[in-house]
Amino acid sequence: MSLEFHQVDAFSDRPFAGNPAAIYRLDHWLDDSLMQQIAAEHNLAETAFVVKEGAAWRIRWFTPTAEVPLCGHATLASAHVLFECYGEPGERIDFIYAQGALAVSREAGRLVLDFPCQQPTPIAVPEGLAEVLGQTPVAVLDAPQLLVLLESEAAVRACSPDLRALAQLPWPAVIITAPGQAVDFVSRNFAPAVGIDEDPVTGSAHCILTPYWAQQLGKTELTAYQGGARGGFLWCRLEEPRVKIAGHAHLVSSGRLHLDR
Repeated sequence: MSLEFHQVDAFSDRPFAGNPAAIYRLDHWLDDSLMQQIAAEHNLAETAFVVKEGAAWRIRWFTPTAEVPLCGHATLASAHVLFECYGEPGERIDFIYAQGALAVSREAGRLVLDFPCQQPTPIAVPEGLAEVLGQTPVAVLDAPQLLVLLESEAAVRACSPDLRALAQLPWPAVIITAPGQAVDFVSRNFAPAVGIDEDPVTGSAHCILTPYWAQQLGKTELTAYQGGARGGFLWCRLEEPRVKIAGHAHLVSSGRLHLDR
């Protein structure tokens, strides 16, 4: 058996930037263990699998070590593949995942994710967090991923956390953020607990970042940049209870995975 895949750099309009994802359009689901092995073989932040269900596509996302509940960049990449490689008609693709519905639309030359808004809640700074990050948090907020405000864009860029210690925190990922100079806000995302030391551009993190910065800056349309060594730009819009997250996508490779045994 062989399976066709496409690799896309999401949140980038050029190769070798943004966040790479491998995408498989399947006729039927594979065993969970096999999908996890395929994701480990690609060794990218995420490998996504999609299967048609009625008028929508059910989507699942795997890191090299675990299935994750929500992933933005691989959803953006999946829509790009369905539109550009398989000729999916129309201007919108509907996805189904374990917790509900998602959508991706084509608007003004960009792909726009329609994702759930995840409002973060302020909490006390966890003991030892400053030592783990090597930076002093200005504020910390609880959400599906831990959100940590740092004092400046320079502090975000300079952050070099203790990844082993970070993996022991009771959150699957830690987002660090600060006001931006050329954009409204910047961020980085670390998720060693699920096999990703640093995720270059994390769509799902902006489900949390968008409502936070919308409140801080007093506006609902925001520009953002996420990344360390490689990264990408995002355009975010708060439409509670949803968040719209837009970006570009670039196909970088296509091939077949051979599973003959």
